[in-house]
Amino acid sequence: MKALVFTKYGSPEILQLREIDKPTPKENEVLVKIHATAVNDYDWSMIRGKPYLYRLLFGLLKPKHQIPGMELSGIIEALGTNVESFKVGDAVYGDISTYGFGGFAEYVCINEKALVIKPDKMSFEEATAIPHASALALQGLVDTGDIKKGQKVLINGAGGGMGTFGLQIAKLYDAEVTGVDTGDKLKMMTEIGFDHIIDYKKEDFTKNGQIYDLILDAKTTRSTFDYLRALSSKGKYVTVGGYLNRLFPMFLLKPWISIFSKKRIHIVALKPNKDLNYISELFEAGKIRPVIDGPFNLTEVPEALQYFGEGRHQGKVVIVNNTP
Repeated sequence: MKALVFTKYGSPEILQLREIDKPTPKENEVLVKIHATAVNDYDWSMIRGKPYLYRLLFGLLKPKHQIPGMELSGIIEALGTNVESFKVGDAVYGDISTYGFGGFAEYVCINEKALVIKPDKMSFEEATAIPHASALALQGLVDTGDIKKGQKVLINGAGGGMGTFGLQIAKLYDAEVTGVDTGDKLKMMTEIGFDHIIDYKKEDFTKNGQIYDLILDAKTTRSTFDYLRALSSKGKYVTVGGYLNRLFPMFLLKPWISIFSKKRIHIVALKPNKDLNYISELFEAGKIRPVIDGPFNLTEVPEALQYFGEGRHQGKVVIVNNTP
């Protein structure tokens, strides 16, 4: 089979399309023929080995996982001896990062718990764009943020995958939603229904005097006190990712803030694929749709990764497997 492989850290150009052995599923694994995959922050960080702290996860001197890719959709072609959830021919999708990586390839063997059945109405391209970003948005807004009807919500990093799903989930609660991003994403954000849009290159939402009941942040580039200033008296700030030099002080300050204020700070630890069947139901009901950038071909992954890393993408960057 063909796969994109890297054996050392560097820029996306180090990825090489190679012919390698097709894997065989272990007891609790399924063999999936991958139809589509997506680009994520993990892929961008894994290939570059940056931030350096991530090398504790990915390998100190060289990568432990030589084929990136943590989301996929495809068809099951073979089953391990103990697999009970699926049969050959099932269309599936999911975030596989709990059990490994390997989405930038024609096939992958992965634990059956990493996948759910793909609805018939959902294309493979749509399916691969959903698991990671929708879970971040749902767990950030609902599980952690405890969003309420009619609240004023701000989403920072609103033009990416998490942000576009966040808007749609917030609208299920009739929220008034402000999106923060820049560039070509702003036009798309208007088209999909954000009530207010802020270009962060022109305006700082933590200093413009506006306050919000709930802030969902994919970037975390400012100090904890900046975010507190933008919250209402009982507001919640929820981060799903960002710069470690901002996240660590936030973690330390969190208990002190809860003592001296009714405002709350939360850092989401993602539970991959949690409530993914519920997300499928929302999709089938026409209540959520992924915003897809691409699709790109498997041979175009290095360019797609660089495009993603520069923040120029809109929604989710999707890769389709159409190698000859």
